[in-house]
Amino acid sequence: MEERYPWIAVYILSDHYRGTLYVGVTSDLISRVIKHREGVFDGFTKEYGLHRLVWYQTYGVMTEAIRREKTLKHWVRDWKINLIERDNPCWNDLFDPIVNWTPVPPQV
Repeated sequence: MEERYPWIAVYILSDHYRGTLYVGVTSDLISRVIKHREGVFDGFTKEYGLHRLVWYQTYGVMTEAIRREKTLKHWVRDWKINLIERDNPCWNDLFDPIVNWTPVPPQV
């Protein structure tokens, strides 16, 4: 089985183009998005069907990611939309490309 590296990340989920937004932070982006998609977490993302990963940013340490998440949660909606559309103007689901991407292992 292929080795998978957990990614510390801040992420934004949506239900559709310019739809409802959810900002989260995780120490393992792929596992967290899978859990959202499977409805493991009761609450906002499950209630509104937020399964589309529309933006994410990786970090080396969790404290930086948490700081960024708190900042984004205080942003107005238009700023979040601009952030998403800067890198993902069509609001494509970014989950499949990252799951099928094979990272280069660190060189030692």
